Amino acid sequence: MIYNSFRDIELSSLGLGNMRLPKLNPDDPDSKIDRHKAHELMARAMEAGINYYDTAYVYGDGDSELCLGEGMKQFDRSSFHYATKFNIRATTDYEMVFETQLKRLQTDYIDFYLLHCLQTDNIEGYMHGGAIEYFEKQREKGRIRYLGFSTHAPTDLLERFVNHHNWDFAQIQLNWFDWHYGKAREEYRILTEHNIPIIVMEPVRGGKLASLNEKAEAILRKVRPDWSIPSWAMRFVRSLPGIKVVLSGMNSLEQLEDNVNTFSDPLTLTDSDREALDEACRAYASEIFVPCTACRYCTKTCPSHIEIPAYMKLYNDYKVRGNNALKQAGSIVSAGTPADCIGCGTCMPHCPQDIKIPQILAELSKLL
Repeated sequence: MIYNSFRDIELSSLGLGNMRLPKLNPDDPDSKIDRHKAHELMARAMEAGINYYDTAYVYGDGDSELCLGEGMKQFDRSSFHYATKFNIRATTDYEMVFETQLKRLQTDYIDFYLLHCLQTDNIEGYMHGGAIEYFEKQREKGRIRYLGFSTHAPTDLLERFVNHHNWDFAQIQLNWFDWHYGKAREEYRILTEHNIPIIVMEPVRGGKLASLNEKAEAILRKVRPDWSIPSWAMRFVRSLPGIKVVLSGMNSLEQLEDNVNTFSDPLTLTDSDREALDEACRAYASEIFVPCTACRYCTKTCPSHIEIPAYMKLYNDYKVRGNNALKQAGSIVSAGTPADCIGCGTCMPHCPQDIKIPQILAELSKLL
């Protein structure tokens, strides 16, 4: 495992993200976490040298933190680092959240604490609601080691937030697709210019970059036939200066082993590799129409209980494959369908990708 220096500690370049842990029923998004498989993943991760474990108060309605605390209690607490988050949308009671998290994680301190999912509609609450001051006091007491934030905000608001406080680190969505077609490159520039260490989320874009279209994959396999497609995404992110940890929401031992191999190999990307990746990106971009990463933040407030990410994927499949892809609609497990969307827009403020969800659902409703 390759490690990166952060202050006076060494962080594994690969971190285990705990938002997408294996489920008891993989076909049910609301299914409980499969404790046996999840704890097996954690044990293998520790064995492989991974020492950064990321979760959040809202992941799995709290089950992620509980599962992580249960799985990690067998290990020496000084041998790994916890990262978790306060989400102001879930509740403004930051003191209650923090005390709950310590209990769930079975610890008396959090190594890396984040204000969660900075966006346009919550920046004022984070800046002026007292959370920053409270968490700073916890840091003074040794209950938090490092204070940072994760963001999906527009870059002008990111810059404003960066200048508001002396942050220890920041977490951003960064991958080779968003580098070219999103705001990742500008976010990276802002943070590096302010000398803020970066933790990366969504390096494989919620799994979207784990398998590409035939043309894009052929371009990459011609150059590096021994590299897996997901490893290209990991190597791209890892090669950028200032990146301390790359998070991966691994939910199988196979994914874990592939990532461990990638992050144990000092070879990143050559100039010819980058040229091939740029070419593959252009080929892949032709099939991406809705940039959904299946974070599921949108589903919690939907009054019609529509499994929105599944329908976003269906929409993308339709754009690529035509009407034949719509046959998959019957296999989607969802209480509501696109026809049940009332256009209320409650999903919109929660979407990190700013997807016009009601419009897409309305179009799908007509198609179906």
